[in-house]
Amino acid sequence: MKPLFSAEGRAALQALAHRQPLLAFDFDGTLAPIVPRPETARIPLPVVGRMRRLAELAAVAVVTGRDAEDVRPRLGFEPRFTIGNHGIDIGSAEAQASWRAALDPLRDEIAARDNLLRQAGVTVEDKGLSLALHYRLAPHHEHAVGAVEAVLAVAAVGLRVVPGKCVLNVMDPRAPDKGDAMLALVDRAGCDCALFVGDDENDESVFIKAPPDWVTVRVERDHIRSRARYYLDGTAQIPTLLDVLIGGAAGS
Repeated sequence: MKPLFSAEGRAALQALAHRQPLLAFDFDGTLAPIVPRPETARIPLPVVGRMRRLAELAAVAVVTGRDAEDVRPRLGFEPRFTIGNHGIDIGSAEAQASWRAALDPLRDEIAARDNLLRQAGVTVEDKGLSLALHYRLAPHHEHAVGAVEAVLAVAAVGLRVVPGKCVLNVMDPRAPDKGDAMLALVDRAGCDCALFVGDDENDESVFIKAPPDWVTVRVERDHIRSRARYYLDGTAQIPTLLDVLIGGAAGS
């Protein structure tokens, strides 16, 4: 990865102004800082104002691991697309029913071990098309992860497990991921390229599947194995990025 605000990164951003890009962002850890309790996450007001302006000028998408209905009231602006459940939302209703049902054995096992998971400090979020087992607030993370892995070893065989920041996400492996969602959205929006900014392992599918002319950005440089082409030092640089994008879109 290279710094987004290097000469090369700035040139890549400038090139977007002469094309029709889809400008897409993850939510937690990207537009909104990571917080101890996911239900309290909000986008800072300076970022909200910039996103409102950007959405007036260009095709904007939010592609998040959250349920879409959960994230919409947290945005403070209206993107053209809001895709939840790690990209699974783009699937047909029939396919979604199958992917949802594939998680039922895991739901049963979680219910059977509810007390043990709670005692370990694990919080389960059932988003229908995916399950998230959070342990950020657990007093001992290793113990919490062990409790989660014990459940997954019994009931998640054959399912896709994607680790995140103090969370393990589980979904049907047949379901689309964020990379699939971004490819579909670019086509749906009539765009010819994309920028995508994310911060976690579930964003790597976008970085891996992105065509060479996309601008892919990971928030925080420490993830040396990331397939993103560029990085930001943290969410504090998001307003600067948005200013550049707004300037490019307004002048195009």
